[in-house]
Amino acid sequence: MTEKEELHWGFLPEEEILSSSEFIEKGYLIVDVESNDSLKEIRHTVVDIASSYLGVSANNDVEFLNDFHTAVTVTELNDIRLHLIRSLNSEKWFRKHYWTLVRSYLETLVGNELAMQLRINLSIQLPGDDSSLLPVHSDVWSGDSPFEAVVWIPLVDCYGTKSMYILPPEKSEQLSAEFSQHAKKSSEELFLYIEPNVNWIQIQYGKALIFNQNLPHGNRLNQESETRWSLNCRFKSVFSPYGDKKLGEYFEPITLRAASFIGMNYRYPKTTP
Repeated sequence: MTEKEELHWGFLPEEEILSSSEFIEKGYLIVDVESNDSLKEIRHTVVDIASSYLGVSANNDVEFLNDFHTAVTVTELNDIRLHLIRSLNSEKWFRKHYWTLVRSYLETLVGNELAMQLRINLSIQLPGDDSSLLPVHSDVWSGDSPFEAVVWIPLVDCYGTKSMYILPPEKSEQLSAEFSQHAKKSSEELFLYIEPNVNWIQIQYGKALIFNQNLPHGNRLNQESETRWSLNCRFKSVFSPYGDKKLGEYFEPITLRAASFIGMNYRYPKTTP
């Protein structure tokens, strides 16, 4: 541990220091979810909503999700995805179950007084579908706070192009330093420039990806034979600076502590009549 690191987190337990160091150095962590029951309920609810919408039966959750492209067309996909997002987020238990999947990791990496995105997002990427591409971007480029972390949960095994990529921190710093040279490039040209250096995330169902959304990331055309399903949600410390997405508008406190609640509601007594 360097002297600078010791100054910042020298009081933390060793396992938390190791996780924090890895997160900073790699830009992400892949961890086992902390509640398999919650993940199973989330996935089964997704399948139940989707199959009901299509008017079909789903005998096996994994097969239904992986083979979803055999049941829908690209033109139908966005309507189904929006219906799923609305339905999932209307379930009162959904966001709490999502948080429980990575609670201890978030407390280590982000803090124990958290603000959570009001709506969890869902991504569905059919094989060969170029309408669901997410071009290379950093969330802070479009107004997000640099103090946020993204929790990305796969509902199926994700590998190869049936996943996402992240540019590592060192290469991201190099890109930022020379960014003016790429200002007129298209997102495709920018990706081709960084492509040799990106890390493709290989992650199985039952695990969670927590990543630094300041790093350039995105996805490409899914050239695998299965459909990709993933959920994503942003978390940040309640008292860290906000970007364009404000508390109350985009984020909601979920683990506020007693002293903070008292302090936020305290009013100094009047010294004059």
